[in-house]
Amino acid sequence: METRTDRLLLPLVALEAALGARVALRLLRGARGGVRLAPTDQPPAPDQRIGALLPTLNEARRVGLCLEGLLAQGPEVGEIIVVDTGSTDGTQALVAGYQLRDPRVRLLDAAPIPDGWNGKAWGLARGLRELDPRCRWALTLDADTRPAAGLARALLAHAMRSDEAAFSVAARQEIAGLGEALLHPSMLTTLVYRFGPPGRAITRVSQAQANGQCALYRRDALEAVGGFAAVRESICEDVTLARLLIAKGAVVGFYEAGDLIRTRMYDGWRATWRGWTRSLPMRDRFWGVAGFVGLLEVTFAQALAPLTALALLATQRRPTTPRRAALLGVTLGLTALRLGTLAGTARAYTRRPWSYWLSPLCDLPVALGLWVSALRRRHEWRGRMLVRGAERRQAW
Repeated sequence: METRTDRLLLPLVALEAALGARVALRLLRGARGGVRLAPTDQPPAPDQRIGALLPTLNEARRVGLCLEGLLAQGPEVGEIIVVDTGSTDGTQALVAGYQLRDPRVRLLDAAPIPDGWNGKAWGLARGLRELDPRCRWALTLDADTRPAAGLARALLAHAMRSDEAAFSVAARQEIAGLGEALLHPSMLTTLVYRFGPPGRAITRVSQAQANGQCALYRRDALEAVGGFAAVRESICEDVTLARLLIAKGAVVGFYEAGDLIRTRMYDGWRATWRGWTRSLPMRDRFWGVAGFVGLLEVTFAQALAPLTALALLATQRRPTTPRRAALLGVTLGLTALRLGTLAGTARAYTRRPWSYWLSPLCDLPVALGLWVSALRRRHEWRGRMLVRGAERRQAW
């Protein structure tokens, strides 16, 4: 006999099934033939030089490891510009020490940040302006990254094989503590559900992925779209720039690179929640219907489907009706998809505390947090107020 629960859950499960099918197809396409960057012994051509841009603001605790990794790169990295936007914690003094060790390192004081600019975009724009003209490629790195010695050579090897104007790398994540291991993987999964796994070139704006923690840009293509000034008010400047390049006809890539680069994004789950929910919805001038649908996929296919399966199992009665069996089959299938994704994203982490495997418990609060952030126009980041939507007034 059909129950009231079955009738109430039917529309919900139908929506979960429709959105889950989109996610499943995306994951299936991404699993076939994905490319990963790998170390190489082949030296690049002498004229293929990289200029590294490293924006900083109060990064004295973290920037040293990043600079150590950059100094370990070969001559293909011709210049390393650290652009500081007003540090008060000794960052500039620390970088000055690295200038004495390697002439490639240059400290640029870019304070104060002008009104109407995302501080990171301002730092990158200033750095690009000062970059040696002989550097045909611009590499952006965050201070919390730890590049391995062969990173630049591997990036250039891929650049020479492809026709991409830019591509970025999904750095391996370092997490610590039970709370962070619960929250961070759930947030990472929202990217996989909306855009699929890394490993391919992208030609559609709605599918664009990017990670400004490690991104390589062909300098002429970057300057042709206005450089970092074109995304000066974006809350997710790396993604907006990738979307802008694609909108102008360029190809953009997003790849895994194993241990070639690692990162410790945040210290603890509170910092992860405050910091990542700001940019994770990726709402910008290009967001549109696809952005809303992506959050619906996260909400219903990722967060609610396993809960619906639990509700059906908790109210299970004998004999089972065909409709209930269908509802249960769909929701259990989506739950299996979520658990399979959890197993797949395990390689994104250098180590996984046991609470990693319980991270789907955070899916619903994460989904709600993304909606709140996406609908909010004003965001505070490192003492500066960013207003979403202001960039629409700019010509591009």
